[in-house]
Amino acid sequence: MEIHYMTQDGLDKLKKELADAIAQRPVISAAIAEARDKGDLSENAEYESAREAQGLLELNISKLQNLVAAARVIDETMISTDKVQMLNKVKVRNVASKQEMQFVIVGENEADFAHGKLACTTPIAKALIGHKVGEVVDAVVPSGVMKFEILEISLQ
Repeated sequence: MEIHYMTQDGLDKLKKELADAIAQRPVISAAIAEARDKGDLSENAEYESAREAQGLLELNISKLQNLVAAARVIDETMISTDKVQMLNKVKVRNVASKQEMQFVIVGENEADFAHGKLACTTPIAKALIGHKVGEVVDAVVPSGVMKFEILEISLQ
């Protein structure tokens, strides 16, 4: 089983999403029962739709249960700013474009680039992890190699 590192907040959100999905089971079951009562199942689009929704729900529940089981909460008190690591806020400059960016390196399930949360499994995060302020790192991305200078490492 692959371990998924995350914050306590991330795990709490995942557990809530799982509880919400499980709460949908009775709703789907009721829709199936109602569609079944309408007669011939071989030509009943409502029944097929409800069964498909049930299958997708069960798949989602299974996925969420596996994620919760594989979750490992990171002890945020052990995070330092000596080198880039999970849960650090990192400010970098793209060497080619001189554009500065700032993001927090998080577990894959908490990633949200629009809100400045970069998954630790991305090429840029992988390149930054383990390096110090002032270092220039090469991130191998699909379009080639990008160079980033680490300007600042802080706690989120």
